[in-house]
Amino acid sequence: MEAEDAVGRLRLHNEDILVIGLGRFGGAVATELHRLGNRVTAVELDHELAESYLGRVGKIVQGDATSVSFVEELRPQDFSAAVLGVGSSVETSVLAAVNLIDAGCPKVWAKAVSPEHARILDRIGVQQVLSPEIESGRRTAHLIGGKLIDYIEFDDGFAIVKMLPPQETIGFTLEQSAIRSKYGVTVVGVKSPGEDFTYAKPDTKVHSGDTLIVSGPTTLIDRMAARP
Repeated sequence: MEAEDAVGRLRLHNEDILVIGLGRFGGAVATELHRLGNRVTAVELDHELAESYLGRVGKIVQGDATSVSFVEELRPQDFSAAVLGVGSSVETSVLAAVNLIDAGCPKVWAKAVSPEHARILDRIGVQQVLSPEIESGRRTAHLIGGKLIDYIEFDDGFAIVKMLPPQETIGFTLEQSAIRSKYGVTVVGVKSPGEDFTYAKPDTKVHSGDTLIVSGPTTLIDRMAARP
């Protein structure tokens, strides 16, 4: 069974991925994709920055992704996906994205630095537009209150959070505290100090110091998190 699981993991991360731009975002994506076992080809215009990643990703090509002929020589159609990490110049990002799409890249993921940039990328056909700075800012705003420990929001107004338990739940089972009927959210898991997370059940008792994994609409999670 362990051998089968290992094979499954290798197949999951066994793709040819093109990463363009080795700044903080692109560099982190490229190195992690490489660590997971993918075959990564990274493109970077800056010679010194490209050299700094030698041995950290599979292959590094120095060049300008805004050049049609250069991108065509990369043969992006042979990769499973391309990640466009260029964000400092919207023009460079858009031109590189157009080149990848026109060259037949099956899927393009691109970083956007503003809502306007994201809208342009979406309109030209980028399948996955990422806005790490914007998403990080929103996430931070939700965490500042203190009760939420971690926060992941989805496009449809749904979130999964890690949070401290409200006072009204401590010492009671989930059935007794009736969180779902009161707030319209679902406690998915509970973690006691020094123990692993366990799936939440109606008879799961919440203690002081526990951590809850809660899912539901963002507005309802915020309302529950506002409770003492």
